[in-house]
Amino acid sequence: MREHIEQFRAAIHNAGLHPPEVIEPDGKLHRFASNGRPSDDAGWYVFHDDGIPAGAFGDWRGALSETWRADIGRTLSPQEEAAHRACVDAMRREREAEDAGRKAEAREKAAAIWQAAQPASDEHPYLVGKGVKAHGLRVHAEALVVPMRDGAELHSLQFIGPTGEKRFLAGGRVSGCYFPIGKPKAVLCIAEGYATGASILEATGYAVAVAFNAGNLLPVARALRAKFPELRLIVCADDDAMTPGNPGLTKAREAARAVGGVLAAPDFAGTRPEGATDFNDLHRHAGLAAVSDGIARALPVESSPEPDTWPQPRPIIAELKPVPAFDADTLLPEALRAWIMDEAERMPCPPEFIAAAALVALGSIIGARCAIKPKARDSWLIVPNLWGGIVGDPSAKKSPAWGVALKPLDRLIAKALEEHRAALAEYETAKVVFDAQKDAIQGRIKEAAKKPSKGDPAAIARELRAHGEQGPDAPTLRRYKTNDSTVEKLGELLRDNPAGLLVLRDELVGLIATWEREGREGERAFFLEGWNGNQSFDTDRIGRGHIAIPNLCVSIFGGIQPDKLTVYLEQTAHALANDGMLQRFQLLVYPDPRPWEWRDRSPNKAARDAAYAVFETLADFDPLVWGAAPADEFTKFPWFSFDDEAQAVFVEWSEDLHCNRIPNEDEPIIQQHLAKFDKLFPALALVFHLLEGAADGVCGPVSKGAALRAAAWCEFLEAHARRCYGLLKDDGLRAAQALAAKLERGVLKDGFTLRDVRRNQWRNLTADEAIEAALDWLEDEDWLRGEASGGTGPGSGRRTVRYRINPAVKAERKEDAG
Repeated sequence: MREHIEQFRAAIHNAGLHPPEVIEPDGKLHRFASNGRPSDDAGWYVFHDDGIPAGAFGDWRGALSETWRADIGRTLSPQEEAAHRACVDAMRREREAEDAGRKAEAREKAAAIWQAAQPASDEHPYLVGKGVKAHGLRVHAEALVVPMRDGAELHSLQFIGPTGEKRFLAGGRVSGCYFPIGKPKAVLCIAEGYATGASILEATGYAVAVAFNAGNLLPVARALRAKFPELRLIVCADDDAMTPGNPGLTKAREAARAVGGVLAAPDFAGTRPEGATDFNDLHRHAGLAAVSDGIARALPVESSPEPDTWPQPRPIIAELKPVPAFDADTLLPEALRAWIMDEAERMPCPPEFIAAAALVALGSIIGARCAIKPKARDSWLIVPNLWGGIVGDPSAKKSPAWGVALKPLDRLIAKALEEHRAALAEYETAKVVFDAQKDAIQGRIKEAAKKPSKGDPAAIARELRAHGEQGPDAPTLRRYKTNDSTVEKLGELLRDNPAGLLVLRDELVGLIATWEREGREGERAFFLEGWNGNQSFDTDRIGRGHIAIPNLCVSIFGGIQPDKLTVYLEQTAHALANDGMLQRFQLLVYPDPRPWEWRDRSPNKAARDAAYAVFETLADFDPLVWGAAPADEFTKFPWFSFDDEAQAVFVEWSEDLHCNRIPNEDEPIIQQHLAKFDKLFPALALVFHLLEGAADGVCGPVSKGAALRAAAWCEFLEAHARRCYGLLKDDGLRAAQALAAKLERGVLKDGFTLRDVRRNQWRNLTADEAIEAALDWLEDEDWLRGEASGGTGPGSGRRTVRYRINPAVKAERKEDAG
């Protein structure tokens, strides 16, 4: 049974959760800290060991729910299959009961917070920024509180921070809940967000129901149509024109069509500001009159296709955000350019993979041996250690790429080992002589103690002490990297290597996830300080005692699979304790895959040797000889500065970052990432400058060319960051792909219902919200068509939606079978 428990634990870990320390095989639902933090209980599991071991697990916060069954090496018999299905049904009932309990707890907590909250002022920073008033909102802990009701009953709350960050009360119900503003008369508007709804109310006087997100427009519209059958419903869309599939407009159109309503969308008349999507953006851009005109132009949604005419189903994919092509001439110094491009073309792999790994490795070699002062007079100091990674599928050649990039580091490691062996031999020889001399002096002390004529024992003892002070020091092996070490051992390595080390991990998400486990808080603090690279750090451990690290400097590099990154982002994006750990991975690249081609040619030896020589030079360079200012009592390291032209480049770049890019960014997680660019630019500029020095003998202040190359990398990496964080925007993609696979295999019959999907408890299709998202996506892409029946009045029965399958899907299924 122990083996099956470990398999179950591994399944939980592979889903991106932190498994519990103890798994009880009692068939009951247990909660655990899915993010490893002591106060968290969002994770849950049920494990049975009766008959064939089976279990289920998930995360309430991320709506993750999966089932698991032990692999017994054969197909189940009908009796075993029936027993297993009964077990799955029991686990589903247990989970549903727990879900109901969580929602009940959330209702109680919501009521308590709402009662204690104070009425919101129109001067709240978020409302001032959006240009709207507080229509019945309250304030709790500086955040606006928006009640979420399905009529009279309060189910949950939405919190909106002063700068716009939003989160829902944990465990609370969202689907079908809304916040009403104003009293409905002849017209009722439905909008996604509060600020959008407030702008519509203030522009038109119409009552508004705030649905909170695009996916909730349809449930809210249906609830309001049932409550107000005579009202004119206007579904007010967010026009997500820059998002693939335009989910705001798509979901609004679907909701309007389903309830016989009309559709309104903001019209920016060709002058749409960057990032503008909704009626509040239109309000701030063109005034309330433009909002009123937009609502007045609401039109009926075009009619649905005829029942027997189906368009071709479209692929179930979510387009990645675009990233620019890799411009080697702009991004790579000449000393690395030919080597990196040659390796990438022969492999083949995206050159970004090798370039990012090489830059992180070079930053780790330079480490804390020198720094840069980004300002001409200020004491602000940046150490050029960097954190980075490469995002790609398992077959994307991530490991071979960074293996190539780190070969120069392996040569340095081999050289350091050889030098250490020679130094150790010299030390052992000197130690033998030292110990013999020590023994001789100690012998003289004993003789003098017996016979005063042999000398003064105290004087000879002082001679012994002086001799001890002249003893040979054991050589310290210079370390460049570590692949797998505890934080305690890493502390010892950094104590002996204060310039810093490179930490390499095959799967970065696994490393980051360990820092969030209960009892690992110290490790998180250790690495956060290690990213800064310029402070001392003391640790005290039983068994290891006190370790004083004079300077804690850590570089990190590794690989990430997109699906694991998505799970991690989902868990951390709305976490209250988000300290920006992932945002510190500034050299994170997620390029388009490179098409495979047969390549078989000799390496460019001249380019390779030139690049390796740069690594070797920087491993032993003297910053003072290269023009760095010396360290002093106020500055810990020798330091470089920008020359006048480079300083002007950095000032202009900084002003654009802090006055334009960050303030105008709507996504908080992108804002947090861009805020870390303050270190990235100077660190990269210093690395590029020292690369020039190693290749061409350039010394002195950091040049304009190095600064411009750093600015180009910052722009390049911003696009890659947006692609990585854009994985959060899948809006049910994984559930939709899972359901599409079931349709292609013919597992579901034409006319199936949501309940038919739920009872199977398929991977990614266990929770109603996930199934609804999948059904909505497949309807949008013409795989399915929902047909409602019942629920129209007394005696009409319960409302049921049955889903018809596009005949093209069934035709493809027959062709595959043939």
